[in-house]
Amino acid sequence: MEKTLLVVTGPTASGKSALSLRLAKELSTEIISADSRQLYRDIPIATAAPSPQMLAEIRHHLVGTLGLDEYYSAARFEEDALALLPDIWNNSDVAIVCGGSMMYVDALTYGIDSLPDIDPDVRRRAYAIMDEGGIKAVAEELRRLDPVYWSRVDRANHKRMIHAIEVSMQAGRPYSSLLTGRRRERPFRIIRTAIGMERDELFGRINRRVDEMIADGLEEEAMRVYPMRHYNSLNTVGLKEMFTMFDGQMDRSTAIARIAKNTRVYAKKQLTWLKKSTDTIFVTPDDAFEKILRLITTS
Repeated sequence: MEKTLLVVTGPTASGKSALSLRLAKELSTEIISADSRQLYRDIPIATAAPSPQMLAEIRHHLVGTLGLDEYYSAARFEEDALALLPDIWNNSDVAIVCGGSMMYVDALTYGIDSLPDIDPDVRRRAYAIMDEGGIKAVAEELRRLDPVYWSRVDRANHKRMIHAIEVSMQAGRPYSSLLTGRRRERPFRIIRTAIGMERDELFGRINRRVDEMIADGLEEEAMRVYPMRHYNSLNTVGLKEMFTMFDGQMDRSTAIARIAKNTRVYAKKQLTWLKKSTDTIFVTPDDAFEKILRLITTS
């Protein structure tokens, strides 16, 4: 069989991890996580990281490998994941990539433009704009540095704007001028799949997951990392709301409801991203396992 990269993606709470585990067992292979938050140690509940039992059953890569203070990017993910593939393919013709960080998935399957490494001082300067002036100040600085990217970016997404600012600062030229949009050809077969379902079903799964996270100790996990809340790794749904509660700005029931709401918003953004892909094959929770196995053997 031709060496194959199987991508299993989809919105949060759609069942990617369980499906990938089942497929990895069937195919005797390993899983590379494409989740920008599961990379970090110490926050497994907030990131819905694979359980210790799952990690014991199948080898997972890029899970819990970084300290909370470390920086990571889609470009580094592309490099790290590509380096892992040959060893996985030594034992199986199929390597599985599982995760919902769409920029990471695209970086690995399509390639990503080469961008400069960001000096820590530059990163601090960029994030200080948000700390001192809020998202309006971030948007204004981006408009000054890169009016082209400012005109098309989602100006409610402060992380994306800050990233463009720090790249512009580091490179000494607009971020948009570094974006070529060229897709790289990979010397292996890629099968991109995504789990799809009706929105009501997905939102119900998200609400249940949030309840499970609370029962599993999300509040206690958030309290342990609360002193480090300024790290970018902790700027994530589930933790942000808990931190706001700890700060006395939100009561507990409101914080939990806000986690569910913000997770649903994130899932809608993931679905919007996926709809733009012309080579992603959608599967349902009911037919995913059998359909993906057929794709592997017949594509």
